[in-house]
Amino acid sequence: MELPQIPELMGLSLLLGLLALMATAAVARGWLRAKEETCGGPVGQKANGFPPDKSLKSKKQKHQRIRKEKPQQHNFTHRLLAAALKSHSGNISCMDFSSNGKYLATCADDRTIRIWSTKDFLQREHRSMRANVELDHAILVRFSPDCRAFIVWLASGDTLRVFKMTKREDGGYTFTATPEDFPKRHKAPIVNIGIADTGKFIMTASSDTTILIWNLKGQVLSTINTNQMNNTYAAISPCSRFVASCGFTPDVKVWEVCFGKKGEFQEVVRAFELKGHSAAVHFFAFSNDSRRMASVSKDGTWKLWDTDVEYKKQQDPYLLRTGRFEEASTTSCRLALSPDAQVLALASGSSIHLYNTRRGL
Repeated sequence: MELPQIPELMGLSLLLGLLALMATAAVARGWLRAKEETCGGPVGQKANGFPPDKSLKSKKQKHQRIRKEKPQQHNFTHRLLAAALKSHSGNISCMDFSSNGKYLATCADDRTIRIWSTKDFLQREHRSMRANVELDHAILVRFSPDCRAFIVWLASGDTLRVFKMTKREDGGYTFTATPEDFPKRHKAPIVNIGIADTGKFIMTASSDTTILIWNLKGQVLSTINTNQMNNTYAAISPCSRFVASCGFTPDVKVWEVCFGKKGEFQEVVRAFELKGHSAAVHFFAFSNDSRRMASVSKDGTWKLWDTDVEYKKQQDPYLLRTGRFEEASTTSCRLALSPDAQVLALASGSSIHLYNTRRGL
């Protein structure tokens, strides 16, 4: 038998090798095509044909981690919730309804005061009008009784600023600050401000023992020393006759701001005191007609008082009801009375508790 020649054997080997390489390439090409269809792009390449940048990939993963760790905005829900007003970019420190019920004023540390129309509260959009506080921010805000102005307490300036409200033809308002702020008189942090419903005076109270009575032009009419070691709250009664305060002592002190028949200021005199608590008083409130008052104390109780008395004849207020509120013994709290004084609302932390003042429950 004759053996094949060497050249022919080499040619056969090369042919078989070429066929094997072609088969391998075909299998690899099919695998790559399947991988591209699964991943949506060329394997190991970006859309522009260049190899992927590992540093960009790590940056993208880091960015995704940061976004994932960003806290989600809390959405409060309640069956009685009417609206959530969102325009401030800072922490809101105070709010006040106008006497006609048409507007709500809010102030925040974003250096703005927002005026909201209450008729929009049940609508989908809640637009607001903005007043800017130059080089400062407001921590307290109060409407004037005629709803043509509002006052704010400045955080850094430690004084009052008055904004006048001028109605425009389109129905909006222009807010203009008066040329000069009130003079700086308080030496301790402020606890509350208020405007009498008669429009005759303004009250400011600080955390020491000082209450100032001002006229609308920024002049101090009277200075009250509460002698309570420190003030935790002070307010003007709805009837505009009284100014009251509470603090470290276990009582609420009430003064009358007296004016003459022609509207001229006369004096501030002691009217009466609410005595009955055994520890410091956190807060108090007047009823709409100023004939009832409520107080809550660190002794863990709230009390309802009849203040429709002839104090000039040395008649003291009558205690009508006492109820338990244990949270008050460990933390500060606030309260409010319904217009008819039959419901008492106590706020502590993030909770509001309602009590029937007739039954004490």
